[in-house]
Amino acid sequence: MNGEEVIGLYESIAQLTDQMLAAARVGNWEQLSALESECEGYIKTLKQNESEVTLTEDKRTRKIDIIKKILEDDRDIRNLTEPGLKRLSALIHNNSNERKLAQTYGANQGG
Repeated sequence: MNGEEVIGLYESIAQLTDQMLAAARVGNWEQLSALESECEGYIKTLKQNESEVTLTEDKRTRKIDIIKKILEDDRDIRNLTEPGLKRLSALIHNNSNERKLAQTYGANQGG
């Protein structure tokens, strides 16, 4: 792997995070999940091969710019998904509590 390929992988990740953000904005969670899985493949390739590559100053600067964009998209995705995840967590917690109460005090008991 060479410097151009490393930068190409980072650019691919940046394109995917941009698509992930677009999916999150419209609430397309299936697409978001699929894109996230695709992104993981690129990250795995980078982890396995990037340490062997020495980047020129220009490529290091480009890499930093791409990483900043990826992190910005990641922050925006989290801001869009966290409220829904918190609501889901609360719903699961409430359902769990209702189930425990029903088991403890019996469902359908009259007063």
